[in-house]
Amino acid sequence: MADVNRGNRPLSPHLSIYRWHIPMLTSILTRITGNALIVTAIMVVWWFAAAAAGPENFAVADGFIRSWFGDLVLFFSVLGLWYHTLAGIRHLIWDEGKMLELDKAELLGQIILIVSVLLTIFTVVVL
Repeated sequence: MADVNRGNRPLSPHLSIYRWHIPMLTSILTRITGNALIVTAIMVVWWFAAAAAGPENFAVADGFIRSWFGDLVLFFSVLGLWYHTLAGIRHLIWDEGKMLELDKAELLGQIILIVSVLLTIFTVVVL
């Protein structure tokens, strides 16, 4: 039998009640930082390969890495590395069956976001 009420219903009712949660955001950020760190690794490999290829090639690669854009990429790479490491520790905690309740998972997500920013600032300023 045909559904005569089809035109009155929303196409995606879940979009009207959808709400972002910290664990969802941190899970997405873990995937993004993992892929971004691959790009950073390729950039570092390029720098080493250019050093092995000769002074002209190294000057180009080193100039890029020492530019403002290279500094920006490396800064966010440090942030991504700290975040990805802390998110991995969070997953180890979850693998043990701990802190899986929604309130504790949200707290743990907030903690890794804040601590990764603090560790990034510490790494860039002190080291």
